[in-house]
Amino acid sequence: MWWTRLKALIVKELLAVMRDPKGRFVLIVPPLMQLLIFSYAATLEVRNVDVMVLNRDSGHWGQELIQRIQGSPTFRRIETADNQTDIREAIDGQAVIAAIEIGPDFSRNIEAGISADLQIILDGRRSNASQIVSGYLTQIGMTLSADTPAGRRAMAKTVATVPRNWFNANLTYQWFMVPNLIASIALLIGLIVTALSIARERELGTFDQLMVSPLRVHEILIGKLIPPMMIGLFHMTLYVLAAIFIFGVPLRGSLFLLYGSSIFYLASVAGLGLFISALSMTQQQAILGAFLFMVPAMLLSGFATPIENMPDWLQPVTLVNPLRYFLIIVKGVFLKDIPAAEVLNQTIPLALIACATLGAAAWLFRRRLE
Repeated sequence: MWWTRLKALIVKELLAVMRDPKGRFVLIVPPLMQLLIFSYAATLEVRNVDVMVLNRDSGHWGQELIQRIQGSPTFRRIETADNQTDIREAIDGQAVIAAIEIGPDFSRNIEAGISADLQIILDGRRSNASQIVSGYLTQIGMTLSADTPAGRRAMAKTVATVPRNWFNANLTYQWFMVPNLIASIALLIGLIVTALSIARERELGTFDQLMVSPLRVHEILIGKLIPPMMIGLFHMTLYVLAAIFIFGVPLRGSLFLLYGSSIFYLASVAGLGLFISALSMTQQQAILGAFLFMVPAMLLSGFATPIENMPDWLQPVTLVNPLRYFLIIVKGVFLKDIPAAEVLNQTIPLALIACATLGAAAWLFRRRLE
């Protein structure tokens, strides 16, 4: 009998989400927007950069440097400056992000085997992009220096460094972003759908009818818990397929480990959503509460910035964030073939968070019934 009652509640919850225009909007539009925006637009790569060159050198190496900058796929257009005033106006007007000034003795110093300096002027208002562009230009300058006669002689006496990037050899940014989206979209959908469940009952006036039904309190909570987890698994599957077949992200690990750990992750997210829903009286309050948690959770998960870069007093706060642990699992399964022992180490905190959030949601739910 308990399974019949529970199945009826699960079907009812799924139909309530599917038939509600707002519910369908939440299930369709945000996942597509995240997939498009984060996969293509939200990238830390710097491309299609416009720069300006003030070339005071009439020799071969100054022209060689300009040609190498033009041949780089990072730079879109190179404008020529006649004087430093042109550089100032271009930087002030944000027409270019960087300007390179080649001194009059650039080629002469290279031929003489002495230091030849370049001045790079950057737009500090775009600090992150400026640092990356500076690194690109510095790398081009170092490559040019190594190809000069003096550079080839010096290279024979020094140690050559050959960098190799493990797990993402070409540093393809989508290989990093798309696996992260699998975890973030499960957080978004699971949290919002669960947060709306009890608040929707109160707003529609069916909450009292639910309470006088034969369902017990724990059966109501389980019935509210399972549909968001099913929807979250569905969206995760879509994103896994998109990662593999659309974006070409390699799947080096076990899908069994990924989906096994996702059960605990979705349970912890659903527990948070039920807690928010039990606190809320309307669906608007539930949505605001969900976003109030979700934005800090994204920022404190290591999604955009490493946790190690955060202040020491803030890092312990991330220990209660389920997204932190599941991001490690998702990226490990896709890019590293993470072992089962490491997956277990990250799943145990998820299980503890799930127990704590579901327990808190059940306690608050019973308090509201008193």
